[in-house]
Amino acid sequence: MNLGTPQTGGVLAFAIVIAVLPLFLPNAFFYDVVILIGINAIACVGLNLLIGYAGQISLGHAGFFGIGAYVSAVLTDAHGWPPLAALLAGMLFVGLLSFVLARPIMRLKGHYLAMGTLGMGVIISIVLTQEVELTGGPDGMPVAALSVFGWQASGEKVWYWIVAAVLLATVWLALNLIASPVGRALRAVHGSEVAAQTLGVDVVRYKVLVFVTSAVLASLAGSLFAHYAGFVTPDEADFIHSIQLVTMVVLGGMASVFGAVAGAAILTVLPQMLTVFHDYEQLVFGAVLIGTMIFMRRGLVPTIGALLGKGRL
Repeated sequence: MNLGTPQTGGVLAFAIVIAVLPLFLPNAFFYDVVILIGINAIACVGLNLLIGYAGQISLGHAGFFGIGAYVSAVLTDAHGWPPLAALLAGMLFVGLLSFVLARPIMRLKGHYLAMGTLGMGVIISIVLTQEVELTGGPDGMPVAALSVFGWQASGEKVWYWIVAAVLLATVWLALNLIASPVGRALRAVHGSEVAAQTLGVDVVRYKVLVFVTSAVLASLAGSLFAHYAGFVTPDEADFIHSIQLVTMVVLGGMASVFGAVAGAAILTVLPQMLTVFHDYEQLVFGAVLIGTMIFMRRGLVPTIGALLGKGRL
């Protein structure tokens, strides 16, 4: 086995970090932050496949996150479904919905695509807010605890390992997808759709495939969040959340799986650290993001990787 490849060495190193990290988490608060990082990272890894590798923007991905959360909530609370079955049902529903939506949306390009995905996300958010009888409306609704064959997940330490295992599997799948012929086709689409079509790549098919894949991962992250938090509101599907996910991908580094994880970690932890600035929190937060984009235009992980490769760090 070649440990130098991302699929082996990279995943192995990431697994070691996950295994060692609990030694540095002194209390439940730190566990909570790391769990939220993992949930955001699952959604960001999928979104990075769409934005970073296929070159297709989405400003409405929080909608799929919200649908996954609410399917788990509704099926467990109102219909008594087992939580794991509800989670899988949410992924299936989002997969079918995103497949239907992808056909027309993925034919758009540039700012038309951005507006199309934005409109999709806004519609999903409005539906979740207005369907009071089904979703509880703006007040949200409770979600049953995650359980499997009678065993119930409770406590931050248990949830840490659940989210860590799902994130590790997501990273491994993403790295293998990128290294496969599908990944090469996505990069070709990103480079030039016309050139890709000339070479025989079914551009629409691959754009639909990556859109559905990223949406299903967002649904998975949403369901995990709902069961962990025990409560869900339409805020999880709103436009601001979509922008946060895109910012995580861009900050960490587009076309970098570990960059997506790093971006999710930074933008989940940074607001917690900036609370000491009180009224200037948002100002400092914006300044950090602007500075990163000016001096690290490729994103954090690719820029650091390039500097290390040149021996400058």
